[in-house]
Amino acid sequence: MPAASPSPLAIHPSPVGEPIEKGNSLWHDAWLRLRKNQLAVFGMGTLVIVAIACLVGPFFSPYGYEQQELNNTFAAPSWQHWLGTDQLGRDLFVRLLYGGRVSLGVGLCATFVALTIGVAYGAISGFFGGKLDAVMMRAVDIMYSLPFTIFVILLMVFFGRNIILLFVAIGAVEWLTMARIVRSQVMAVKKMEFVEAARSLGFGRRRIIFRHILPNILGPIIVYTTLTIPAVMLLEAFLSFLGLGVQPPMSSWGVLIKDGAEKMEEYPWLLQFPAAIFSLTLLSLNFLGDGLRDALDVRSSKD
Repeated sequence: MPAASPSPLAIHPSPVGEPIEKGNSLWHDAWLRLRKNQLAVFGMGTLVIVAIACLVGPFFSPYGYEQQELNNTFAAPSWQHWLGTDQLGRDLFVRLLYGGRVSLGVGLCATFVALTIGVAYGAISGFFGGKLDAVMMRAVDIMYSLPFTIFVILLMVFFGRNIILLFVAIGAVEWLTMARIVRSQVMAVKKMEFVEAARSLGFGRRRIIFRHILPNILGPIIVYTTLTIPAVMLLEAFLSFLGLGVQPPMSSWGVLIKDGAEKMEEYPWLLQFPAAIFSLTLLSLNFLGDGLRDALDVRSSKD
């Protein structure tokens, strides 16, 4: 009898010894794309440097943020006072670093308040839908029609002026857009197969929302969060410019810009340095937000 012909597997044996190539996760691909965005890397590096300088810098200065030298007021920048002094002889460099702590703190804390309220509100509205969604979104529309700045001012005048209230007041009016973004994302994701599978397994609504839906929409949430921080910082600066923000002797970049604007013709450095660092920080946050938006876009080309 003729010998049986060898099978294709016998002719071409499978390369058992070769390692199996592992694919990259979505977050790893996003990080690789973000690293290639030079503006986003510049923004991220600048933010890290500014934050470290504001946190650590004052410990190495011989001056306190409220230390006065009344015989050395409006001093020009020098080796003794790198950025000059203000109307009370206080070192502008130290006050700029302390002001950065307050401005960055307001931006982060108020954004966290807006993030917490907006994500929870939008997730509940988008997941349940129907009449509940209609009522919740009409409430958002009504709040959108209110003048936000006046609402914050009324809160601060009614409850008093303190730094904690400033966090809450600004965060309480910045969550509306976040709620709309989360709602639209949840309404799209809740129709997918893995959500139906979770329902068929008997998981509760809370677990489905917070453990299955929200982790899959983190991309848009992270992007909008990075864009909310500069908006919050601008609102704090505006309130401080009106005299309703941080109270003396504390400072923020908004307070320093307000004080510098009053004396900008005679002593321009009082405005130039706070405005420059404030603008650089806001620009870096926007660069980082744009970079994250592009990096987390699943439709981006993979390298």
